[in-house]
Amino acid sequence: MQQEISRRTRSALPRDVNQFQLALLRKWFWARKPDAGFLLEGFPATLLQALVFDEWLDARGETLTACLAAASAPADVVTHYRTQGLACEVLHAAA
Repeated sequence: MQQEISRRTRSALPRDVNQFQLALLRKWFWARKPDAGFLLEGFPATLLQALVFDEWLDARGETLTACLAAASAPADVVTHYRTQGLACEVLHAAA
């Protein structure tokens, strides 16, 4: 991801961080092999990103197996995937 960021000039970067993250993930998603598994950390971070990601998956005829949600995950994203039966909350183990 860092290499992709460093290739662009400042003027070519989208002004909105959310748009930049979606553009970067879109490029990765459509370039990957359809049968390759993946693990995304920190994405989707918003409900909008989750809905866009769902559209990408539908367009390729793919589905998610599960979504792990940390305690710090946004509630609306967790609810979105819990509604689909995909959310698995990660509980903190006692030290």
